[in-house]
Amino acid sequence: MSTVSARPIPLLDLQAQHRQVREQALAAVTRVIDSQKFILGEEVKKLEEEIASYSSTKFAIGCASGSDALLLALMALDCGPGHEVVTTPFTFFATGGAIARTGATPVFVDIDPNTFNLEPNLLEDALKKHANVRAVLPVHLFGQCADMDPLLALAQSRGIAVIEDAAQSIGAEYKGRRAGSLGDMGCLSFFPSKNLGAYGDGGMVTTNDERLARKLAALRVHGGIRKYYHEWVGINSRLDALQAAVLRVKFQYLDSWTAGRQRNADLYRKMLAELQVPVVAPQAAAFTSRHIYNQFTIRCKQRDALQAYLKQNGIGTEIYYPLPLHLQACFSNLGYRAGDLPLSEQVAAEALSVPIYPELPAEDIEQVCRTIQAFYSQR
Repeated sequence: MSTVSARPIPLLDLQAQHRQVREQALAAVTRVIDSQKFILGEEVKKLEEEIASYSSTKFAIGCASGSDALLLALMALDCGPGHEVVTTPFTFFATGGAIARTGATPVFVDIDPNTFNLEPNLLEDALKKHANVRAVLPVHLFGQCADMDPLLALAQSRGIAVIEDAAQSIGAEYKGRRAGSLGDMGCLSFFPSKNLGAYGDGGMVTTNDERLARKLAALRVHGGIRKYYHEWVGINSRLDALQAAVLRVKFQYLDSWTAGRQRNADLYRKMLAELQVPVVAPQAAAFTSRHIYNQFTIRCKQRDALQAYLKQNGIGTEIYYPLPLHLQACFSNLGYRAGDLPLSEQVAAEALSVPIYPELPAEDIEQVCRTIQAFYSQR
């Protein structure tokens, strides 16, 4: 038995979003081209001000990508060889990769299987075992903040900095406080698939610390505050004006797009419950006052077979993430083995993301849910 969709349902339809903003975006890009001012400049400055205000921080520093945002934040703390940075293994590779690029050592702590985020109750043991921790780097995965108060309390009691990986969570809230404003720094990504996505790569670091903001602004231009004079060894990681102009157009729609994702998440939960589909749908944790649903990620048995069945029926999905960082080949020197972080490994074997983009019609969500139901009814 096969339930064939009336039409293909993609995981993400950026064309639908583009149609809404096309004329404004083209006008913004044309304005920058006509100005011939492409590197940093007024467009980037205005976007930084807008994102800082939106994130409830004093400063925001644009850079070339979300990956560079993480790297720059670590560099601002002088992370390097001999230092350790505690993070989650269930995240995109950039989180662990940025730590390793500084020469510091990633220390992986298991997750809460309900939120998919770093488990605060396990952090204290990790801090006791590792004497050289320079920073804690929690990830606000899929649009929901990690449980920050206990993480912050543990880190601050030991004089350890906290960097938020908020690449997937712009505008998310923890107990009424915005992602990116909770720790010493927050790192945002404007990759095209994010809730606020550029027409290419882009990133930003938020902070309330003027000293860190000054250093970050220098590090993104080779470590110089004045041209040709270098206080630090930095990198070339500038958010260009074309991307900033596009992002400023899209920023006007961000909250309405987030509301669309939230409506779709509510419908998914309602439909999956009514159909009694044997999957675990994401629920907002008690501390979450605003979940922005960059992804809607279910946990399910027979995940790979379900994904294949959905593909057969024209429904796009993605597995975020099939192999936790502690088991990646490039981190084999750290000594982790299968079974060391069992909750991350279990979720990696069960997680499946289904379409959630704001323009997704309700009938498509119903079709996705009924196709999931059809798969399990055959088992």
